[in-house]
Amino acid sequence: MTEKTDVVLIGAGIMSATLGALLRQLQPEWSISLFERLDAAAAESSDPWNNAGTGHSALCELNYSPQNADGSVDVTKAVDINERFQVSRQFWAYAVENGVLGDPSRFINPIPHVSYVHGADDVQYLRKRYEALAPHPLFEGMEYIDSPDEFARRLPLMAKGRDFSDPVALNWTDGGTDIDFGSLTKELLAHLGASGADLAFGHEVRDIDKQSDGSWKVSVRNLRTRQTRTVVAKFVFVGAGGGALPLLQKSGIKEIKGFAGFPVSGQFLRCTNPDLIDKHEAKVYGKAAVGAPPMSVPHLDTRVINGKPGLLFGPYAGWTPKFLKDGSNTDLFKSIRPGNLAPMLGVGVTELSLVKYLVSELLKSQSGKVYTMEEFIPRADGRDWELITAGQRVQIIRRKGIGGVLELGTAVIAAKDGSIAGLLGASPGASTCVTAMLDVLQRCFPREYADWTPRLREMIPSLGVKLSDDKALFHEVWDWTNKALNLNSANTPRHAGVALAP
Repeated sequence: MTEKTDVVLIGAGIMSATLGALLRQLQPEWSISLFERLDAAAAESSDPWNNAGTGHSALCELNYSPQNADGSVDVTKAVDINERFQVSRQFWAYAVENGVLGDPSRFINPIPHVSYVHGADDVQYLRKRYEALAPHPLFEGMEYIDSPDEFARRLPLMAKGRDFSDPVALNWTDGGTDIDFGSLTKELLAHLGASGADLAFGHEVRDIDKQSDGSWKVSVRNLRTRQTRTVVAKFVFVGAGGGALPLLQKSGIKEIKGFAGFPVSGQFLRCTNPDLIDKHEAKVYGKAAVGAPPMSVPHLDTRVINGKPGLLFGPYAGWTPKFLKDGSNTDLFKSIRPGNLAPMLGVGVTELSLVKYLVSELLKSQSGKVYTMEEFIPRADGRDWELITAGQRVQIIRRKGIGGVLELGTAVIAAKDGSIAGLLGASPGASTCVTAMLDVLQRCFPREYADWTPRLREMIPSLGVKLSDDKALFHEVWDWTNKALNLNSANTPRHAGVALAP
């Protein structure tokens, strides 16, 4: 028996949840069906312990503000990512005020975002980064700190036992956040289900076929009963994380040709000592080791999950051919096509530093992982930490010339006719999910988008405007989102009035 629906969403992560929530606000009469192979929402990359929960806004992530050969700091990417995160904040604020989301403290909480370096050269770099970002409207309130006493007052866990003859510096911003993307996803999907969408868990999409009328026949297997459902949809979105590439390949759209995926697994050390957790309240990001890829940036993160504070350190990268944490060891090999073989081989040659880094990480023992953490916590004790496996990430490999290039970030892949789209890639994906899904709407529904724009501006007042070019509007939406999301404490620096190093 064939069912019909307007929209099929594949995967129950933050991307499908966001797109579904947007469509429900814009076209409440459209029928929506969502299929998730696992038995719960947000069980892969969106799960709170499968990611660091950082509201990626480039406040602390140094890989978004690289140093140029002439010593200057390029903040272009940092500003762009912060712009996109502000869009997410606005939609979440609207969703809270309009009953789509409940108590915001269940998914977002104010946590300082901190960049940390040590050594004379990196201290000089961080000063230049501060000078480039602090005057910018989106980075107002950022502080530069190189005083050991102030370092110790703000980060006592990181200061204890530290030899301050090695100079240290911080870029400190009180306006950062910790986000439980798992809770956020579940709330968005709960609202979607309550509004009439069909949410089917334990259902795996096995095939996607284009029909002569432009619709898509989606074959779905119930993993409990082993029965197969056939659903015909006008539009399909593949938000299946690492599983998106194989499904888009099955669709046969030409836009996916030449794309491949490079799977990278990860681990964190999670703190089990409540006393240590109480001594640290910040997300502190450092610099990747020389020769290591940007994805390896070490960080010590305060988490707030189910109302309880937590602490993790990582990531420790690894490698597996799986495209999903709950995937198969054949995933990578099944994704190989004649059109993406050359890009995959090309990346294998050009990314030797990445290969070397992954091998060294795979060989690192538990004690070796704790030793790495001592750069952040000089008196780290392995007995206070447990090793957990994070979510699987599949980095994008894109064709370039006769070879390929490995890309960080995310990319929306959409068919020319707009009938199907999907998202590839990883960080900072979740934090910029609303911008990504607006891109899907604009590319796949160009005629409707013009009619939707006034409604979208109610949800996202800055739509179509760069907040970095409109300081007054930025202050307006910042104050509004702070109030709606109960983040007002993040707008008032706790350390105002402290005399900082010049």
